[in-house]
Amino acid sequence: MELFRSITSGLIGGMLLPFEMRHAMLSLIPISLLLGVGMLWVFRRTSNQKAIRATKRRLQAHLYELRLFTDEPGLVWQAQKALLRSNLLYIGLMLVPAIILTAPMLILFAHLEAFYGLAPLPVGREAVITIEMKQPLDRTASAPVLEAPAGITVESPAVRIFDQRQVSWRIRPLRAVSGYLRIRTPDGVVEKKIDAGPGPRYLSDRRVSSAIDLLWHPTEKRLPEGRIDWIEVRYPAATIHWLGLDLHWIVWLLIFSMASALALKRRFRVSF
Repeated sequence: MELFRSITSGLIGGMLLPFEMRHAMLSLIPISLLLGVGMLWVFRRTSNQKAIRATKRRLQAHLYELRLFTDEPGLVWQAQKALLRSNLLYIGLMLVPAIILTAPMLILFAHLEAFYGLAPLPVGREAVITIEMKQPLDRTASAPVLEAPAGITVESPAVRIFDQRQVSWRIRPLRAVSGYLRIRTPDGVVEKKIDAGPGPRYLSDRRVSSAIDLLWHPTEKRLPEGRIDWIEVRYPAATIHWLGLDLHWIVWLLIFSMASALALKRRFRVSF
């Protein structure tokens, strides 16, 4: 357990360091603009624009009632109830395009996170590799064996966490590397992509065995049938530096996509 604590505590600082990705903004801006246009197109095609406009007018009318009849408690109460009903109707009208957008947005965000949200392992800094097994670990059996590509050294033996069905190793990249880890178990050998050095790169932080988990970790194909549930490389989180700010890529994406949607909503004849 002392070794395990030294592995995890040594990584806390590295995991929270921002990764400067100024050049990534050059590709994120057009993606954000296209996303805004795509959201407008979906709203135009799937929402009841006539009902949305009528509901917005009713909301404004009820707000005016609250201001005009402040001395009439009965009228204010009626306006409040009508305002609540109109708000619920408005939310219901917006749910249809929102639900339709959910699946493609989740898939898109998973791929964008792999490129913009993670930084390759820093050269010379320790990192942790973890696998989780599908079944409880056998205390009498030998631990899985980790083999790293040239340029990465494995600094610790396998540390087994029996109550979590996990096995971890501490590694250290000695130079820029793009290769595959190999993990030997009684079922055979499985591989996991690993990258170290400058970025940004399209990174795979976790290789999974579940088809559902593959939706959020789509950067590598599923693990073969066997005892391993997933393999994880703990990459540092990345931020995008622009205009003197270090922000997560989702923040920049929302800023530019919403700006483009607001700027073009009249051209698309969309109300929201």
